[in-house]
Amino acid sequence: MQEVYQHFRKEEQPFIDSAQSWITQAEETYSPYLTDFLDPRQQYILEMMVGKKGEIHVQFYGGYEAAERKRAIICPEYFSPTQSDFEMALTEVVYPSKFASLTHGKILGTLIGTGMKRELFGDILSDGIRWQFLLASNIASYVHSQVTKIGKVSVRLENRTYTDLITPIDDWTIVHDTVSSLRLDTVIAAIYNISRQRAKELVTSGKVKLNWAAFERPDFELGLLDIVSIRGYGRIQIKAIEGKSKKDKWRVEFGVLYK
Repeated sequence: MQEVYQHFRKEEQPFIDSAQSWITQAEETYSPYLTDFLDPRQQYILEMMVGKKGEIHVQFYGGYEAAERKRAIICPEYFSPTQSDFEMALTEVVYPSKFASLTHGKILGTLIGTGMKRELFGDILSDGIRWQFLLASNIASYVHSQVTKIGKVSVRLENRTYTDLITPIDDWTIVHDTVSSLRLDTVIAAIYNISRQRAKELVTSGKVKLNWAAFERPDFELGLLDIVSIRGYGRIQIKAIEGKSKKDKWRVEFGVLYK
């Protein structure tokens, strides 16, 4: 595995080991293997590992075309997955929207509070009033039975069909910029036009998440398809790394979600 490890980060080795076991299982049994929900960076790693093996391929689906978190099916060439093969369900949070409000963080916290791991949940969507989320279909009934409140708000979880999927209000902006490095604090400072010191403070004070996990290393080097969430500011995704400029700065295509 050393030849695979060298292309990715040390902290990604546990995921690489898991991905290799999925690939091996699909190859040895010559049957499809369905993963949990993967973030964009994990999808990228898995796609690179499957590569052009020929005998197997990988397909991703997250419930709708623009989904960030997706399940993967690693399968033999003969197998063409359908949407139902990805075994996910769409749930709507029914709540008194005229008198209360919900947030992405409160919904996610409540879902994790049911004892289910994050990898069993996909995207959480909102159009500004309604809230929906994707999850593995085999845990839907259990989660619905466990969640009656989100924060102090009484709620009811209901199944929805994909024709009921709301259109999220998230409005990503594509930004082409140059940065002196791909350090986490440097990128945050450049995108949101704040000082490097302020960006560093945001990271070290626990207000930043990398790929949906708490992260407090301002000197961390970002990579392709990483997603950074900054409380109070928005989100950044590394969409493409386009090389170095004549002044030795990185040319990067960012997706930016402004708060």
